[in-house]
Amino acid sequence: MKSDRLAPVEPGTVPDLVELARVVAQQRAEMDRLRERAATTVVVERAKGVVMALTGCTADAAEETLHGRAKAARRTLLEECWITLGGQTPARSSTGATTAGPDSGNEDAAAAATVDAPAPLPAPDDVADALARLGRALVHVDTHQTLARCLLDHLAPELDADSVLIYARRPGGGLELVGHAGVDEGLAARWRQVPPFSGVAVLDALRSGEPCWLENFAEDSTRYLLIGEPPERWQSRVWLPLSDGDGSDLCIGVLRGRPGVFSPRDRTHLHAMIRLCAGRLRTFTAPSEAAADTHTDAVQALFAALPVPAMLLTPLGGASGDVEDFRVDAATAQAADLLGSPSGEPTGRRLREVRPDLTDLPMWQGCLDTLAGGGPYESEPFAHQENVDGVLELATYSVRVSRLEDALVVTWVRHASSDRQEQRLAELQRLGNLGWANWNLSTDEASWSAQVFTILDRDPADGPVRLVDVPALALSDDRPSLDAAVKALLREGQPFDASFRVRGGRGVRHLRLVTEVVADSHGTPVEVHGVVQDLTARRRAELALVESERAILTQHDVLQSERVLVARLQNALLPLPDKVVNLAGLRVEVAYLPAQAGIHVGGDWFSAVELPDGDALFVVGDVAGHGVDAVATMAQLRFTAKGMVSTGSSLTGALARLNTLLLHSRDAHGTATMALARYHAADRRLVWAQAGHTPPLLLRGGEATYLPRPPGMLLGATNAPYFEESEYLLEPGDRLLLYTDGLVERPPENIDVGLARLADAAITHPADGAGALGTLLAAMLEGERRDDVCVLDIRVPQDS
Repeated sequence: MKSDRLAPVEPGTVPDLVELARVVAQQRAEMDRLRERAATTVVVERAKGVVMALTGCTADAAEETLHGRAKAARRTLLEECWITLGGQTPARSSTGATTAGPDSGNEDAAAAATVDAPAPLPAPDDVADALARLGRALVHVDTHQTLARCLLDHLAPELDADSVLIYARRPGGGLELVGHAGVDEGLAARWRQVPPFSGVAVLDALRSGEPCWLENFAEDSTRYLLIGEPPERWQSRVWLPLSDGDGSDLCIGVLRGRPGVFSPRDRTHLHAMIRLCAGRLRTFTAPSEAAADTHTDAVQALFAALPVPAMLLTPLGGASGDVEDFRVDAATAQAADLLGSPSGEPTGRRLREVRPDLTDLPMWQGCLDTLAGGGPYESEPFAHQENVDGVLELATYSVRVSRLEDALVVTWVRHASSDRQEQRLAELQRLGNLGWANWNLSTDEASWSAQVFTILDRDPADGPVRLVDVPALALSDDRPSLDAAVKALLREGQPFDASFRVRGGRGVRHLRLVTEVVADSHGTPVEVHGVVQDLTARRRAELALVESERAILTQHDVLQSERVLVARLQNALLPLPDKVVNLAGLRVEVAYLPAQAGIHVGGDWFSAVELPDGDALFVVGDVAGHGVDAVATMAQLRFTAKGMVSTGSSLTGALARLNTLLLHSRDAHGTATMALARYHAADRRLVWAQAGHTPPLLLRGGEATYLPRPPGMLLGATNAPYFEESEYLLEPGDRLLLYTDGLVERPPENIDVGLARLADAAITHPADGAGALGTLLAAMLEGERRDDVCVLDIRVPQDS
């Protein structure tokens, strides 16, 4: 074994950790080679001992026997040793007790079974090479879990194996999953314990002692309870039974994602693989005879002497070949403290076991990147609370990761108080988007902080500029004022606070430069201290605010003009009478109450006119929406309806034509509801029709009744509307109310509730002269209104 002399470490200095770790890595490689040689020797000596015990020959003769068998079967000596060890299955008595051993009385039979048993047919060359590699790999296997991983690494390229499961039969007859590879921990936990049920392929293989080949998923799924969630993940599988030598049976499952049978070559390969594994399993229950792992102690002793927090990591690969964890080969006591592990000493354990949340931290990705050849990694500084002489102090650290061949050296660097101040200053400049600059006028030297270069979009390699050259960085429009401020400072020592713009890769930036002057005893400026601040975001916000104020003022003027226009339009198109009107012998009172003033005036409207033949026409309607468009549509409907009925059109005909007008007129606005009523004065007959409107309310003899609604559809809703008329005879003293839905609707209640409320209010507030309509409206409209209200109050005089 070779070793390199370590250079002495001077007091107060930090050794070169990478160089020290390199020496440790060389020592570890040499020790690994010696370990493998020693482990291989142990396997050979054990196999020789079995042959000597069974045949009574000498050690040399036993070794010759093993060599002869290996040569005859075209196997390596290590393979033959594993097979020899695996062939020593303890014999069982009729009661099931184990009776194996040289003194059991069955020595001759055992010897004959082991020595004289016919050797299996030799495997193909490629399979033999693979088995030779497996035999060497089994030297390093010492648990069922590592055996499963070793087998998957071996069988994945050879047989397209996707997963390997190892089950052990327990005294109660059930199964326990003792090793697995290629499956996640959740599935392994769910299938860890299997009761002794019928229809389990593993148990069938153990009972029969023969492999159970499952090569047709459709048929196998009807015969067996197949492991997997879902079981379709593995389309073909085989369960290979074996005994591990301590009286408990084991079964190894090889599962493949692809369907199909195992070829004769594959079966030969798997049978030979099981024979090798049986030999290795013999040693699991015996104490390890390998040489002590002295190199681990040497590495740990070296790290224990280091004055800084550090650890040495070895990557651990998963079944896919990717790094899934790191083994902590050595660590200082300070490193264990900084890892914050509540579970104690980290050396010899997996890193994710020590710190389960490590994969969520930047350090984990830094380790992976460094291992992949991305260069050393250094983390951002972080705070750590540590105990110094019994007092808790807050210190600042950063993590550095360096690669050492196939391992990683991780160190923690503690920042001094001056380092922390520098870090805080850098953070302040970055968060405030400002930086400092100094100009020595005597030596004509300048120095800037890193943030100034960032603000000015200047490459630090170009260095800072002199104070007299600063105006040249500004845009041409801002250059004269900045140049004048600089000259006044240099000539008269006057500090300045100047704003200017620069153009860079991020566009035009708005900056501010504030300076102060340090003068000598004669008052001559000798040094200038300055602060450069980026005000681009604030300036843009100010400009946006100005533009917003301008837009608001413009919109205010537009709204004011529209408000005046709407008010004038409504007054011109819908004049309200200021007193009771007499039409065709009827007394008519009108009320119109908009929900809001200004441009939000809605489309509710009315019409009450006397026709040329002496009859009276009453109309109330409601256009959907508010504003100028709704008022314009209301005017079209109002005057068109009046004109068509005046010229002889029926009420239903007028509604049909108004529907066509809404559908095909470019200036029309949405939909509308309407109720039309024609009063024949000669016989007091009321003919009315409606288009999606609420029915009129009739009050007679102290009772309130809604007139039955004839069929009618919403205007503007369809190309094929249908309307009918209805007649009703009025009597002296009758009162008829035509209204829009704003009088009775109160969302979210049903409109039937509002209709009932109107009927009750009309009975409670009868028509006793002028002003009765106002009393009724006051009772109905309490609180804020959400819609316009239009009401026609029609009364038949008692002496009519």
